[in-house]
Amino acid sequence: GATTVPLRCLAEDPGLPLDLGQLPLRDPQGHPTGATISLRCSYVPPGQVAAGNATSQRSEGMAPSLSPPRPTPVRVRVLEGHQLQGSAIKPVVTVLIGEQRFRSRIRAGNNPYYNEVAGGLFGFSGGDFLLLQRLLPRRHRLGLCAVFYSATMLSPMSEPLRFELSIGNHGDTGDTTCHPAASATPQGHPLFDGNRYYYMPWHDSKPVVAVTSTWEDAGQRWDGQNLLHSVGERLHPHVLSPGPPCPCCRPSTPKHGWTRSCAPPACTSCSTSPRPPPPGLRARPGPRCSLRPRPGWAAWPRCRPRCGESPILRAFFWLLDVPPSIPSCSAPSRRPACPTCCCGCGAVPAAWPAPRVPAHRLACSPHGPAACGRLCGRTHTLLLGVGRRAAPGAPPCPLSASSTPPPYPVRYENQMKILGKWSGRTLPGHPSFSDVAGRAGLPRERIRPPKGWRWDGPWAVEPPRRLLPAPEAGMDEVLEEVYENQSRQRGGEWGPAAVPSTDVAGTAVPPKEEVACPQGWHVTDDWRVEVTGAVDEAGWEYGVSVEAGDPSTAWHPKEEMYHTQRRRRWLRTRRRDSGAQGWEQDWHRWSGKEGVWEYASLWGGRFHPRRRAGDVCRRRCWHRLMVPELSSSVAAIFLLEGTSASRWQQHPKAEDTLSTPCLSSSAPSRVSHRVLGEDLGVQGSPTLTLTQDPLTSLPPPAEPSSFQLRCYLFQALELKPHGTRTTADPVAHVSFVHVSQSTRVLPGTLDPVWDQALLFHRVPLYGDPRVQWGFLGRSVCTPKVWLDVGRQKPPRLQRYPLEGPGGPAGELLAAFELLHEAEVRGGWQGGAWGLPEPVPSIHVPGTFSIPPGIRPVLRLMALEVLAWGLRGLRGRSLLPVRAPSLEVQCGGQILRIPPITNLATNPNFPINAFLLTLHLPVEEEYVPPIRLRVLDTQGFGYRPHVGQACVQDLARFRREPDGEEQLPRPRVPVPGPNPGTTLVILPHPAAPQDTEREEEDEEEGDWWSKFYMAMGDTAKSHRRTHRDSLKVYGCELEAVPQFEGLQDFCQTFPLYQPGGHQGDDPVPVGEFKGLFCLYPLPEDPGVPPPPRHFQELPPSQPQQCLVRVYIVRALDLSPRDRNGMCDPYVRVSLGSKTLGQRDQYVPNTVEPVFGRMFEVMGTVPLEKDLRVSLLDHDLLPPDQEIGSTTIDLENRLLSRFRAHCGLPPLYRTAGPGRWRDQLSPSRALEHLAHTRGLQAPEFSAEGTAVTFGGSTFLLSHFERGPPTYRHPGAPRERLALHVLRAWNLVPEHLETRTLYNSAQPGLEQGKVQMWVDIFPASLGPPGPPVDITPRQPQSYELRCVVWNTRDVEPGDINAAGQRMSDIYVTGWLDGLEEQKQRTDVHYRALQGDGSFHWRFVFPFQYLAAERRCVLPQKEHFWSLDETVLKVPPKLILQVWDNDKFSADDFLGVLELELTRLPRPAQRPQDCALKPRLSPWPWGRIGGPPHFSLFRQKQARGWWPCVVHEGGTRRMAGKLELSLELLSEKEAEERPAGKGREEPNAYPTLQPPVRPDSSFLWLRAPLRALRYAVWQRHRCRITVTLALLLLLLLLLNFIYSAPVSTEDPQTPSPAAHRALTHKQSAAIQLCSELLGSHRPPGPGGTPCHHPPPPKSMRVAAGTQCSPRGESGRAAPSP
Repeated sequence: GATTVPLRCLAEDPGLPLDLGQLPLRDPQGHPTGATISLRCSYVPPGQVAAGNATSQRSEGMAPSLSPPRPTPVRVRVLEGHQLQGSAIKPVVTVLIGEQRFRSRIRAGNNPYYNEVAGGLFGFSGGDFLLLQRLLPRRHRLGLCAVFYSATMLSPMSEPLRFELSIGNHGDTGDTTCHPAASATPQGHPLFDGNRYYYMPWHDSKPVVAVTSTWEDAGQRWDGQNLLHSVGERLHPHVLSPGPPCPCCRPSTPKHGWTRSCAPPACTSCSTSPRPPPPGLRARPGPRCSLRPRPGWAAWPRCRPRCGESPILRAFFWLLDVPPSIPSCSAPSRRPACPTCCCGCGAVPAAWPAPRVPAHRLACSPHGPAACGRLCGRTHTLLLGVGRRAAPGAPPCPLSASSTPPPYPVRYENQMKILGKWSGRTLPGHPSFSDVAGRAGLPRERIRPPKGWRWDGPWAVEPPRRLLPAPEAGMDEVLEEVYENQSRQRGGEWGPAAVPSTDVAGTAVPPKEEVACPQGWHVTDDWRVEVTGAVDEAGWEYGVSVEAGDPSTAWHPKEEMYHTQRRRRWLRTRRRDSGAQGWEQDWHRWSGKEGVWEYASLWGGRFHPRRRAGDVCRRRCWHRLMVPELSSSVAAIFLLEGTSASRWQQHPKAEDTLSTPCLSSSAPSRVSHRVLGEDLGVQGSPTLTLTQDPLTSLPPPAEPSSFQLRCYLFQALELKPHGTRTTADPVAHVSFVHVSQSTRVLPGTLDPVWDQALLFHRVPLYGDPRVQWGFLGRSVCTPKVWLDVGRQKPPRLQRYPLEGPGGPAGELLAAFELLHEAEVRGGWQGGAWGLPEPVPSIHVPGTFSIPPGIRPVLRLMALEVLAWGLRGLRGRSLLPVRAPSLEVQCGGQILRIPPITNLATNPNFPINAFLLTLHLPVEEEYVPPIRLRVLDTQGFGYRPHVGQACVQDLARFRREPDGEEQLPRPRVPVPGPNPGTTLVILPHPAAPQDTEREEEDEEEGDWWSKFYMAMGDTAKSHRRTHRDSLKVYGCELEAVPQFEGLQDFCQTFPLYQPGGHQGDDPVPVGEFKGLFCLYPLPEDPGVPPPPRHFQELPPSQPQQCLVRVYIVRALDLSPRDRNGMCDPYVRVSLGSKTLGQRDQYVPNTVEPVFGRMFEVMGTVPLEKDLRVSLLDHDLLPPDQEIGSTTIDLENRLLSRFRAHCGLPPLYRTAGPGRWRDQLSPSRALEHLAHTRGLQAPEFSAEGTAVTFGGSTFLLSHFERGPPTYRHPGAPRERLALHVLRAWNLVPEHLETRTLYNSAQPGLEQGKVQMWVDIFPASLGPPGPPVDITPRQPQSYELRCVVWNTRDVEPGDINAAGQRMSDIYVTGWLDGLEEQKQRTDVHYRALQGDGSFHWRFVFPFQYLAAERRCVLPQKEHFWSLDETVLKVPPKLILQVWDNDKFSADDFLGVLELELTRLPRPAQRPQDCALKPRLSPWPWGRIGGPPHFSLFRQKQARGWWPCVVHEGGTRRMAGKLELSLELLSEKEAEERPAGKGREEPNAYPTLQPPVRPDSSFLWLRAPLRALRYAVWQRHRCRITVTLALLLLLLLLLNFIYSAPVSTEDPQTPSPAAHRALTHKQSAAIQLCSELLGSHRPPGPGGTPCHHPPPPKSMRVAAGTQCSPRGESGRAAPSP
């Protein structure tokens, strides 16, 4: 990746470094890669002040003149990269600056660390600066002032020490790019406090420093940030105890407030409406920030509104969403408007690390105190080299023109002792007037005030008590020493030397007999000779002097003949009187006239306040105050800006001008700098001193106030040893102001319990005691100040974090209180003020213990230790661990456990249970941790330290004395008359009609059916699988909360290298297996102790075990190939055994399904770590490791949750779910009773009842009726299994473990679903393993015969105008397009009717359990492996119109899903898109509308073809098909060819009869009419003929209907003629219809009947006989 860093800000402010952390890297397309890099860009000063001039001009608002481009040197420090992508990479950084290129060294890893510097030049012209200046925000001049109150806990040094304040490059005395400022304190020598540390003797005169600089105006942002912090600090103490909370928002622990709780409560009734900001906070424009809540409150959003009914809580919860640092929310390249302020401590030539303070914390705002920084005008403490700041103490008091001290120049008058008299004429090289460093300066008479200033009073001598008090100041006991010196005489005897008495440096001092005891002191013992150390029996030490009278440079304890001098040390101790005011005597001792000089033996040496013999030089300090001529609202210390240059122009003589630092637009000349260096030296500024305490508004007292500090030190917790040591000899040093004390030394412990009180008497503090001071001890402990001792309350012990060189170093449990000694005096001994009197310590005489009201209450406790063994120990210096032993330390007591004899054969301890009695605090926060140390036993008694551990939070091991350490007991059935009342949800009995089908499915069910049912994929599982369920955990089995990490028997404690943790992620050197139990003991010795907990322990000998590892599948694997996939395979390692082959990989997937089982024998605990790795198969080895996971088999074998083999829900004796454990359920229940200390279970004779754990269980409580599944076991075993599952043991499960890679630690590489079964060899052979082989597809063959088509839409028109098509059908299975087949073409098919008699044959692989077709195929032709695709079985048939000169026309498609096949129609007229329901019962189709061809095997009928148009389906024809599904074996027994090829069988297909309807008008006109007329108009013709026939029948009926008339006696002639005519017509019509032939007569001639008489009645259709007879008698005439 790459990134671009603009250098505009660096060109604008060269003094402000550009810190760029976590810059995002982008790819060539500009997309983020997820990797970041950290840089630091800075400006390299060229050695001139041109940059400073430019800065001054810009600060004054003057536009620079146009100038040619000039090179600007830039330094880029490449720090480190983070989260670089790739595996086994070797990153390198290339930096381009202008035209220069820099390349870093090659590193390795994804988080490389460089720390390399690159440099370059880039140029800017004047026009560029003008353009930049117009675009830059406004700049303001800022003044920074600091008052130094004290400097303590310093190290001894011989050079003078000073402190300086800087902001950016301004104020740095070593930076030549900025003008000097009054940023440094006067130099001085630290003094010893009498105990351990050194301090600066400022006392009543406090130095003041000031720095003025110009920066971007960031007051608007600072005000908003300070307001948020101010509101949060004011709300914090009220939120800790706001009153009764809502029930859902109780804290997690009673000892912490709500702000300390990290466990979110489960509250569902609270709303999540957004909260408005608290009133009074107005919105300010600026960059938008992403508000991220704190981690502890991330899961508590729903409860905040309800809990926040109080306005305080609502405002506090709103502030919790605000990031702690507003500028950090900006973009990574966003720079602060002003750099941090740096307070450095430096000596010549060494310097100490300087702490930094953000500028916004020191900002003073005109919008009120709330907008000011939290450290503005407040007293706070900075730790040199640590960078940690303590809480502010004193209330803020910003500087103003009336409250700041006036500055004054300082000059030292030097004199030398010449001929016994002091003279101002010094030797060459030693000026009469100088600065504090001894460099020559102007005399005080020739110094004039700068422009705008005037003198305020004459020159005055400054007393040296401000910097040089007595060494014993503030001490109660002083050890005086005098060295007695002798020299060798001419005869070899020893005699008095020329200087008989000296100090340790050889300076002459009065003899010991003349040393008087000062007033207020008394001598405790007489002078004595020190005989300890490198001296002989008489205390002499010997040496050789170069010249006579000079001290020896080296001293030896043994006398030699060439020694010329010897000396011995005389000691005397004196103590201060109890009623004397030591500090008053010390400070007022030098108030006389003679106390204004400081003396020294040589120039350049250390000055002291008292005159000694041998002093040849002295000096005194003169100062004169300066005040501004005009009053101003700006503090006076900031008015010195620019006075040097302006004054220099008016007074060209250097000796008449006071040179002060300037930051004005006009640059001083080289002479000015020379005079500045000669006159003021390194500081280059007048000295600013704050006398007494001017920051208070009250008048300062004349004398300092006396206080008494009480420190109650109880113990220290979790200390880190120094270096490679495993233990330490801790001692606590308490430093306060300029005094310090130490506790007693406790050897060989990291949790010392001092139980000691330290008292500091008569501590002088300057300032008004009525101001609430917040004094800090070692910058981490703040004492409680009590000015009114009558209201004093006993303090409470608190935890103070300890900071070490490498970070946190432990905690200190202590309490501090500061009492005003004016009221304590006289009340300490008699207890007049009601304070707890100190208790003398029983450990060290003369010291005190913590009073009972403050000291924690101790209680007699019993600590049981289960030391099971040590695992994976690695020795040091390539030495193997032979016989390690263990030391357990807690509460000042040590328990030593016997060593392990042979770690290679048995890593467990020979004795496992131990008891330790000790006194521990009752409160949990005061309980010390348990420390573990492992030591090895080597030859010659050498016992090196192998590893150590610290066990914290002992509350988790606390037990009640009479409590039982058991797992959750099962729920007992409720006794009563109703035996059906149970505690287990019973399954509903199966219906009788489904029993046969369930039994059929039971035979088809396998383990994968249970797996898919547990995953919620019911389509891939069989029915009734829910009865034999499987528990799938989404995490590791150790992470399931109810199983307690499988460490209920013993826990694993990592052991680390002695000497503390190395780095952020230390590597353990071994593990300790054990457990602790803590419970109180009775105080009365007569009361018997409670029973021991660790009694029933399993054997600790190693045992052989058969381990079965079932790897099911992997999820979300990290890709390793270029195509974003990988080829994973499994490798299982246990000890030295490794299983898994490279060729058994799953190609081209990130979610492989393995379904593999590995069996391996191992010895537990020698081979306890099972490692499962997934590797990516490559063409050439070695293969890359994707990730791995490690399982502790010992924890699973020893756990009382029975994690070595899960419990299935059903007990079977055969089949896929057969019982596989070594112990039957009844024996497993007996083993459970033995491990829990319960009575053995008692079964009834039938095995349907059992009494266990004080409860009776019946089989009817768990089962209703006989079992419906196959192969059930005996009732005794089924009942025992139900009882075992009721005890919350580990069920039959599948755990999901996360994979990690050592090359990318902490990054998840995927997950693997698996489980492990462990079978000890001592319990017998296990059951058969579970078959988890992935389901294999079966071979099927689908035969589809296309018989006919109907009503297919024709696509062409023939010569006669008829629509026709050349129809053919294609078909294939979905996903198998390469097996596409087609029929022959039916040419000139009129009206879409075609006949084919064609067979399609499709072989395929089918997975019955998942109802999918398995299609192995290669993604590309160059692919080495095939990928498996699963699709539903679907037959696709398409009807096409064949064209000769154009593309074929699509006519319709038919898609048939074989598992859900629609039932076909038996007639083409019944075929439709939606089946029609016939109103007649005999016309309805029986069965469901869909069926599975895999069950029915055959089907024949008509299916509709469809065409999709505009999102709708339209029927485009009908296909008559016959489908037949055969297995591979059946297909071999009944072969059939494709189409009508041989073997043409099953069924035999005859060629279709297809009429030839082309050009038939000449050869067969009738057939042509048939196709031309009949086929098109057959319905109309049929209807017309039917209507004509019906009309004829109707006419016949009308004509032949009889006519009924009356029989008149005498018919009329007309009527008779009409009747005769009708009869004749009817007879004629009947003759025509029946034929013209008549029956012959007797002679063979036709019979002719004579016409009937007129009076005869004739009936039509009546046959006449020869005799005139018919079927009835003839009527009479």
